[in-house]
Amino acid sequence: MELATTPGKSLNFDRKNLSDSKLLELYEGLLIPRRIEEKMLILLRQGRISKWFSGWGQEAISVGAVQALQADEFILPMHRNLGIFTGRKVPLAKLFAQFQGKKSGFTKGRDRSFHFGSREHHIVGMISHLGPQLAIADGIALAHKLSKEKKVSLVFSGDGASSEGDFHEGLNVAAVWKLPVIFVIEHNGYGLSTPNREQFAFKNFTDKGPGYGIETVRIEGNNILDVYQTISKLAVDIRKKPRPVLVEAITFRMRGHEEASGTKYVPKQLMEEWAKLDPVETYESYLESIGVLDEKKKEQVNKKVRKAITEAWEKAFAEEAISPIIEEELQDVYAPFEQKLIKPVSGKTSERRFVDAISDSLRQSMEKYPNLVLMGQDIGEYGGVFKITEGFVKQFGAERVRNTPLCESAIIGAGLGLSVKGFKAMVEMQFADFVSVGFNQIVNNLAKIHYRWGQNADVVVRMPTGAGVAAGPFHSQSNEAWFFHTPGLKIVYPSNPYDAKGLLNAAIEDPNPYLYFEHKALYRSLSAEIPDDYYTIEIGKAQLVEEGSDVSIITYGMGIHWAKKAVAEMGLSADILDLRTLLPWDQEAVRETVKKTGKVIFLQEDCLTGGIGAEICAWISEHCFEFLDAPVMREGSLDTPVPFAPNLEKQFLPEERFREKLRKLIEF
Repeated sequence: MELATTPGKSLNFDRKNLSDSKLLELYEGLLIPRRIEEKMLILLRQGRISKWFSGWGQEAISVGAVQALQADEFILPMHRNLGIFTGRKVPLAKLFAQFQGKKSGFTKGRDRSFHFGSREHHIVGMISHLGPQLAIADGIALAHKLSKEKKVSLVFSGDGASSEGDFHEGLNVAAVWKLPVIFVIEHNGYGLSTPNREQFAFKNFTDKGPGYGIETVRIEGNNILDVYQTISKLAVDIRKKPRPVLVEAITFRMRGHEEASGTKYVPKQLMEEWAKLDPVETYESYLESIGVLDEKKKEQVNKKVRKAITEAWEKAFAEEAISPIIEEELQDVYAPFEQKLIKPVSGKTSERRFVDAISDSLRQSMEKYPNLVLMGQDIGEYGGVFKITEGFVKQFGAERVRNTPLCESAIIGAGLGLSVKGFKAMVEMQFADFVSVGFNQIVNNLAKIHYRWGQNADVVVRMPTGAGVAAGPFHSQSNEAWFFHTPGLKIVYPSNPYDAKGLLNAAIEDPNPYLYFEHKALYRSLSAEIPDDYYTIEIGKAQLVEEGSDVSIITYGMGIHWAKKAVAEMGLSADILDLRTLLPWDQEAVRETVKKTGKVIFLQEDCLTGGIGAEICAWISEHCFEFLDAPVMREGSLDTPVPFAPNLEKQFLPEERFREKLRKLIEF
């Protein structure tokens, strides 16, 4: 394997104008992660820790980068960036408690190693999928730009992670929006055991930058002075002239991907040659050669570092194992928020279509929250494919109503980055079907981040959904059940203009992540008198839209209109319960209607198997069995993709089958 820094040559240290004290500060910064590694490898062999991701041989990149940035500039590290945490003065006892899965760790035992962040230390933790972190850095940088802060964000990626689509999306969005981000690629030759020749066909990442319109710089990743000086200079320049820069740090990983992996796949000669470029040993020799470091000072620094590590480890190890508390686990899934309902003030109303109600909500929320940013494909001057944001650019400006490239994952991730900086974000999926491209960001970043380390995700993802308009399999899916199974998300699905406005307002107010489903077929076919004023609707509260005694129909979205039509035409007396909020759903309202009629059917537009109705019907059978006079029934669309031809689509949808099953239930 050939790398740009040829193994075997010496590193060229040049102090330039750095003081002796700064050189020694960098030296101690290097020693701390190396000495921690030595400790952790011993503990791993003793079975006192379960796993370790080593950055041995790469420490100079983290230490140089963290010291080059200002203390309040966000850094997004990866597996091998221990030096970021020690460089930001994260208390070692808390850090070791994190490694041990103790309660005092950053994730309270819910995640391990470096899968955590700390707002106090301006660090955003990674997830195992690696690539999505680039988009979060974009969002933080966008917040800097919108706030006119002269700051940068810095995000790490390994060369292996660069194969992910999120890498491309993160760089592309940063380039298009000229965001002040430093992308540091740790080019260490392998993605776990896979050599780079099997990961990509280019030689260096400096070849990639020009394709994105991004400036690129290559540095000796094992040379602490090269890393520190280069990134310091870049950060100063980017603060003045915001733009992304890609920094390729040539380095080598001297231990396995994680310790259990080993390094047998690495040629012995390569290991030996890179060992000569050890970032700690070579820098230490350099300092000795210029008279900045002697044996006495070296021993002094080492003694200080080892003492701090030993004391912190003993404190962390002495902490008792976690005693699980169910209430606390459930409570931490969402960021704390107590909704206060807002009622319309003036009493004035206007007849508004479903689509207008959504537009009203966005406009009034933009006025209410100056930190709210809208993002989506074609939502700018064009107004969106459904014209919901038409005129918004003129009123709020293109900075807050942002046309985006076609990269759903990066835009959702950028929304999370904005949230880290205290902004609110609304991300429009052009069609709900397209959210599959951003699925990982929603279920693994937005949904889990507060539970993992206390960072909220103040992001609403709008989802134009549903069939009935002959749009075929990729513009008609009902995919709310994909997310219903994911703790940490909230899901709302209005069926009428009044709810459409009030629920969207409520979702934007709440600092937790929302999926807001809006049925396309209702956009211009349904109108109602709704308040002109801003107002909200209670999240988690269902609504009984019709009352009767024969049967309970539980549904949401388009199902409400199918149910009302069927009941009227069949001459039935029925409770029709509109869930409105799908997660969390209103168990008490469901219980009350089942208790009242004794017969219940669930109607959903989504395919029948594995839908939301399956869960709620199961809950009814378990918790309301004594009230039932008939089997719990449900109806949904066929278990096929959504067909295009109108007659096939009509057969696919459940409206007619629902009527047949409703009649069967009444006659039971």
